[in-house]
Amino acid sequence: MKNYIWFLGVFAMMLAASCTSKKEQSKKEEHFKVVRPLVKDTVSTNDYVADINAFQHVEIRARVGGFIESILVDEGQEVRKGQVLFTINTSVYQQNLQKAKAATKSVSAELNAAKIELQGSKKLLDKNFISRSEYDLAAAKLEALEAKYKEALAEEAEAELNLSFAQIKAPYDGIINRIPQKEGSLVEEGTLLTTISNNKAMFAYFNISEVDYLKYMSSMDVNELKEVSLILADGNRYPFKGVIETTESEFDRNTGTIAFRAKFPNPDNVLKHGETGKVRIRNKVRNALFIPQKATFNRQEHLCVFVVGDDHTLEVRKISPSLRMPHLFVVETGLGPKDRILLEGVQHVKEGDKIIPETVSFSQVFNH
Repeated sequence: MKNYIWFLGVFAMMLAASCTSKKEQSKKEEHFKVVRPLVKDTVSTNDYVADINAFQHVEIRARVGGFIESILVDEGQEVRKGQVLFTINTSVYQQNLQKAKAATKSVSAELNAAKIELQGSKKLLDKNFISRSEYDLAAAKLEALEAKYKEALAEEAEAELNLSFAQIKAPYDGIINRIPQKEGSLVEEGTLLTTISNNKAMFAYFNISEVDYLKYMSSMDVNELKEVSLILADGNRYPFKGVIETTESEFDRNTGTIAFRAKFPNPDNVLKHGETGKVRIRNKVRNALFIPQKATFNRQEHLCVFVVGDDHTLEVRKISPSLRMPHLFVVETGLGPKDRILLEGVQHVKEGDKIIPETVSFSQVFNH
């Protein structure tokens, strides 16, 4: 009886071991789909916060002091180069100019008289009717009047200049901005009257990091990359493309960035000085390595995939993606184009497991 019980126990243990062995064998022989990364050129986009400035934007300030007699434009008005915008004490400066011109004429008359007198003195000196000192005195008088005449001309020119300053004119075609002063206001030399913007073209200034700068410069065709887009504050794309015209010559040590300037046409006058937006740069990426997002999993804050070895054993591989696209990652480091990665079932396996791989093409990944 004891031998019979012992025999039954041994048989049960053998049966259990056989079932376990079959289960392990079944697990080892389970089929999983694997895929190789897709190698393909692509384009990445990066957005950078930009300050938008007018092509020309200057402050209009009073160049002489006085009362504002008239304001001949309104805020937001388009003006032409040379158009009069403000007048300041023009009557006073006109009177000063008339006085200066009268003084110039008076000195000119005295100068002419002195010239005639000197000519007469020369004749008298030649006939010994006057002494040499009397002649020298007439010559000195003429020299003094010549200096006085030059001074009068300078004062007349200054009066003309002040009168021209009393009429403040537009330095170029543009749009008048806020006018803080009103007619009758007393202003001093240097007082801000308004600003004027030429918005026919706009500059967008933005900063990029050293890494992005190197990527930009090492792209396949830098000339093509000079064309950029502008994303407005409401998220809409500006309809006109811009071009990168220039960069600064050095990086900012405090921020680690370098400044770029892009120029955009503004035919509809949509863009305004002081506006903000985002400049979008397209970078070409050569031989980018694409993998499906569903083949990845996270482990200790690292993005990982299962790589299938030559002996069909699974290995966990950490990867670093450079781009995230719909359903796809572009891998920068961690994988090669010939690696096979587990496509599905990452939650059912562990590192070291052996599988039977079924390789599928990349096009099949999104078709089944």
